[in-house]
Amino acid sequence: MNNIAKLLNDLPVFAALEPEERKLLASLAKQREYKRDQFVILAGEVWPCLLFVKQGVVQAYKESSDGRSLMVAEFKKGELFWGAAFFSDQAPMPVTLITSQPSSILLWRRDDILPVLVRHGQACWEFCCLMAERMQNVSMIVEDLAFRTVAGRVARLLLEQAQDQDITPRSLTLDEMATRTGTTREMVCRSMQRFAGYGLIKITRTEFFISNREGLEKMIEMGKGLEKQ
Repeated sequence: MNNIAKLLNDLPVFAALEPEERKLLASLAKQREYKRDQFVILAGEVWPCLLFVKQGVVQAYKESSDGRSLMVAEFKKGELFWGAAFFSDQAPMPVTLITSQPSSILLWRRDDILPVLVRHGQACWEFCCLMAERMQNVSMIVEDLAFRTVAGRVARLLLEQAQDQDITPRSLTLDEMATRTGTTREMVCRSMQRFAGYGLIKITRTEFFISNREGLEKMIEMGKGLEKQ
């Protein structure tokens, strides 16, 4: 319990609380262990909980009527997430949460944690700031889907994966790249083949080599005339 209380102290939402209140929240937390690719909660279920990733990674997915998936968020060690019913009674979950690696998660029911949060204006303010940040992230996803070509979205993903390196391992499958860009594996493959044809990247079985970073950045903004989805 002391270990959990210490973890909470590092989060802005809980740092404003008194030490005894953090200990109380630590005692109320339910720890759950998950294997890789295990469901935490399904879209459509009522889930009035606050989630803290103690270890591992939890991904949030939206499913389309034709069976395609879009990964809309990823929560890593030290991050918080909440169900829609945490704020609105009986509101269904808009996303499905799945672990992408073995994970340890702390859960609080709304009725347990809300009385502590509402007594502290600073904690509530930090919670609001976190919600605003998440809304901005969602806005970026919507902007990508609405205004950028598939090629532009794939180019952004490649640069995000590479960060400042020109060579990066192929750590994502084509299907995983498709769920992160809101398209199909065939469209991802087609975009990367065209990037290679334009001399923007080189592809091996295990690595990507970015040979024209500026060209990929232009693809993000313009799509260079490649077809939209």
